[in-house]
Amino acid sequence: MKRREFITLLGGAAAWPLAARAQQPDRIRLIGVLVFSGEDDVEAKAWISSFVRGLRELNWIEGGNVHIDRRWAAVDPERARMLAGELVALKPDVILASNTTTLTALHQATHTTPIVFANVSDPVGGGFVQTFTRPGGNVTGFVPAEASPA
Repeated sequence: MKRREFITLLGGAAAWPLAARAQQPDRIRLIGVLVFSGEDDVEAKAWISSFVRGLRELNWIEGGNVHIDRRWAAVDPERARMLAGELVALKPDVILASNTTTLTALHQATHTTPIVFANVSDPVGGGFVQTFTRPGGNVTGFVPAEASPA
């Protein structure tokens, strides 16, 4: 699954690219999610629920054609690094990073697995992407339309 497809999902677009719809139905896709907060964080749980709902609207059904492996760093950067390594070892199709700390951990753990991020303050300045329009590498992110650089 391509990084841009997940940007489309995260942006709430109505149509999933045809390449994703053409995927073979018998292969279950694996999405890793690394969240910096604890598993009891209500806002983080709502964020993941919205993500799962968005997937479902695009016919990516958890427990059906997609499996989502969630990891919770419990506001501990060292734990985030450890969990990033665990997620990368699972060889997921893509990993979703919840913030700068989780993106840093994932970026250090892999330069090949696609990573999509949200809530990262300065991805260009942090060296995660070259530009918003041409991120390069294996990292890309979602920038809401109202926050997009001109």
